[in-house]
Amino acid sequence: MQIPVAEAPGSSAVTVEPAQSVFRPVEKPFPQPERSSPDGDAGEALPSAASLADLVERTPLPTTLSSEMECLAGAIYFEARSETLAGQLAVGRVIVTRAASGRFPSSYCGVVYQPAQFSFMRANGMPAVNHDSNLWQQAVKIALIADSGAWKSPVEGAMFFHATRVAPSWGKTRMARVDNHIFYR
Repeated sequence: MQIPVAEAPGSSAVTVEPAQSVFRPVEKPFPQPERSSPDGDAGEALPSAASLADLVERTPLPTTLSSEMECLAGAIYFEARSETLAGQLAVGRVIVTRAASGRFPSSYCGVVYQPAQFSFMRANGMPAVNHDSNLWQQAVKIALIADSGAWKSPVEGAMFFHATRVAPSWGKTRMARVDNHIFYR
């Protein structure tokens, strides 16, 4: 089943600091916490692609998801489902980076369920989602890409982000705005 993938109008909302490339395939996967593949089998490499949209289209949906991948896909879905693919990947890579950092819980669910980190969380639970929707299936594919490090995020290494509609007084280094989120180191 192919999911229609289209960049949102105004994809020029991706702004990065000079000398940064917005999209770049990863030559070597980033270090990841040890995880089994989403369907429990030995990890399989994702297909190669010329663009992130192409990679999303070529990435097969697993028959089942581990709870960790469910948490990662859920965060991408609830935080960025209306964003471009680059914006969704940026959110996913923040969660992956946090889990690998040693400064946050070491699992995706630990990062997502950490108190006061994600506004979509309600009473320590993730809202229900229609797993048959195209937006959910796209979030799952982006989660697989983010987890594997198969495509470099335009804000690779970011550990924090917030919506553009809020203005926290963080003492963090701003990296860039991607769609409706601002990312920081």
